[in-house]
Amino acid sequence: MIARWSAGWRPFLLLSLLCLGLYLPGIAALPPTDRDEARFAQATRQMLETGDWLHIRFQDEARNQKPAGIYWLQALSVAATSDAASPAIWPYRLPSLIGAIAAVLLTFVLGRNLVGAPAALLGAALLASSLSLTVEAHLAKTDATLVACVVAAQLALAEIYRRSRAKQPVAWPWALLFWVAIGAGTLIKGPVAPLLAALTVAALSLTDRDAGWLKALRAWWGAPLAILMVGPWLAAMMHATNDTFIAGSLGSDFFGKIVGVQQSHGAPPGTYLSLLALIFWPGSLFAAAGVRRAWRERERPSQRFLLAWIVPFWVALELVPTKLPHYLLPLLPALALLSAHALFNADAGPRALRIVVAALWTLATLALAAGLALAPALLGAGPSPMSLAAALAALGGGGALLRRYWSEPRPTLAVGAVLLALIVAVPGFGRVVPALDHIWLSRSAAALVAHERPAAGTAIAVVGYDEPSLIFFLGTATNVLPAAAAARYLASTPDGLALVEARDDDAFRRAVAATGRDLRALGRVDGIDYSNGKHMTLTLYAAAPG
Repeated sequence: MIARWSAGWRPFLLLSLLCLGLYLPGIAALPPTDRDEARFAQATRQMLETGDWLHIRFQDEARNQKPAGIYWLQALSVAATSDAASPAIWPYRLPSLIGAIAAVLLTFVLGRNLVGAPAALLGAALLASSLSLTVEAHLAKTDATLVACVVAAQLALAEIYRRSRAKQPVAWPWALLFWVAIGAGTLIKGPVAPLLAALTVAALSLTDRDAGWLKALRAWWGAPLAILMVGPWLAAMMHATNDTFIAGSLGSDFFGKIVGVQQSHGAPPGTYLSLLALIFWPGSLFAAAGVRRAWRERERPSQRFLLAWIVPFWVALELVPTKLPHYLLPLLPALALLSAHALFNADAGPRALRIVVAALWTLATLALAAGLALAPALLGAGPSPMSLAAALAALGGGGALLRRYWSEPRPTLAVGAVLLALIVAVPGFGRVVPALDHIWLSRSAAALVAHERPAAGTAIAVVGYDEPSLIFFLGTATNVLPAAAAARYLASTPDGLALVEARDDDAFRRAVAATGRDLRALGRVDGIDYSNGKHMTLTLYAAAPG
């Protein structure tokens, strides 16, 4: 049955439908998230508003941490489907959704010659249903699109390596694909794609004690091609930023994360290993067995290639002080293929390994089910029958999958894992998370402002709450001000509005009184700013007539 569905056009249709089923729910209903997604979306909006596709800005602040590739893709998406004035976030998310689907389809193509078409189909399905990729497909950021570029480059590299080892001719289009993917990946997220490819090449050449196969990469024209893709934009950025872009992007952002902790995201080595059960859920149930079998079969070029993809980059990530779950995402395609390969060989590993894996995977499943069941009551409008039903289905499905895996691992377990992912993702992203009003403070504040129907072009003053999602909702002209400045703005601006957080309320009221004006409170909203964990109350004020 699996062999039949893995032939011809069927796997591409099946995987595309699976991705749409996982990624479309919530793509429009989920509000813009803080802080990275809202910053990306707002900077893209300002590109469209100004017509300046070179400078990357969040309001008046230059954003020189990342290349412009993802902003360009988002801008093209918004221009084709919406406009910069709209507060809808879904057009900005389309490049991530398309990138995630492309990554899944390319993983199947890559896996056909490494682990066979049936295992490649299940491996690509495990990647599609992984929690990490599902999350990133819903967000207007770099990571889902980056994975597509990484898989394209690794697909070309795998074919060059495999054919060279088999003494077969390597056609030039494989080298072309590799260098174009490297150039595109660099434009999306800087040195990540080139670094991963370089570590893979180094690991293969060292373990084989042979670097002769690298001639098939045709670097003499491929490397200049990749440079030509990136160079004109980089030169323009260096000129526009007075030669400070590389220092800000590579120096402060990339190397800053390597040598120190940024944005309080530090964690010790081993963190990714301990979090893998959740990051790669539900396919993480099969991952340890996949890596173990690949190590036993490491003399085979296909298994050696996938290990060379995973091991050196994983070690590097564990050693880097700054850690975020999505950093592991470029390794999941290889991990998914190894997991499916182990299932096709009925390999679950030794008992001790299975106990550890089952325990971690069970904790991850319980955490997701608990989130589905409890989040609406704690952070939303109250207990939700649908979310409770989804949580019970997740527990039942997870228990059944675990029992079957423990008794006899087989390929159909991957199908069960995919169904389990659908049980969690569809209601979770489609209904549960978007309805958690208590954490979507910016959405509530924007609705309060919209209810007052401010005059067109009126900028809103905001005091004490400066999350990027609020700027995206209210528009580029939104003024984030201290209390005294906001009071002067309100006193001097007819029909002006000020949104003030409770901690600054007294100072704001005193400052307004000093201007001789009175205030009208138009309404208030409260909730949790999940970026810092603080409970906040925002009051919307207007100056009283007279």
